[in-house]
Amino acid sequence: QVQLAESGGGLVQPGGSLSLSCAASGRTLSPLHMGWFRRAPGKEREFVAAITRFSSTRSYADSVKGRFTISRNNAKNTVYLQMNSLKPEDTAVYYCSGMTHTGRPIEMESAYEYWGQGTQVTVSS
Repeated sequence: QVQLAESGGGLVQPGGSLSLSCAASGRTLSPLHMGWFRRAPGKEREFVAAITRFSSTRSYADSVKGRFTISRNNAKNTVYLQMNSLKPEDTAVYYCSGMTHTGRPIEMESAYEYWGQGTQVTVSS
């Protein structure tokens, strides 16, 4: 089973940028679709972005479209989330996840099997 570990979270001012990384260990992540989800205080976890195995398809939540970019480097066993033009409502714990059910929509949270511990992103002035 693959282990996922997020890093790169922190405090940033509105309008700023932050880059998150998700490193896989134990197994390669190359067979997996990968996604980022987030959970804000008092809210349920929600879909943020996802990317297919070979980066042929990317998907974004409407709330982050045009501001966030998901990418991956399978040779480095790492997935990234570049976050620009950050807003206070982006404040949340961000989770990296992996999916083996590649026939399912990459936006479908229930299809993801592997989850990291999360990294806190706080957008505040």
